[in-house]
Amino acid sequence: MANPKRRHSRERGRLRRTHYKVKVRNLSTCPQCSGLKLPHKVCPHCGYYKGRQIIEIKTAEEKKKEREKKRKG
Repeated sequence: MANPKRRHSRERGRLRRTHYKVKVRNLSTCPQCSGLKLPHKVCPHCGYYKGRQIIEIKTAEEKKKEREKKRKG
């Protein structure tokens, strides 16, 4: 197998790596709650997709009550 004849400088390696970038996600607004969501996905804020409720999202108060219930029980 071939070996490199000379060592690559740090700059050369970094220049090659400049193309490995994280792409910015395309966000759309939810028509129900106007929150930001990923396209073709259920809204994480209200649980709606294409005008239908897919998952039930619990409010902060409901989550707090459940935690207290688990601690007591």
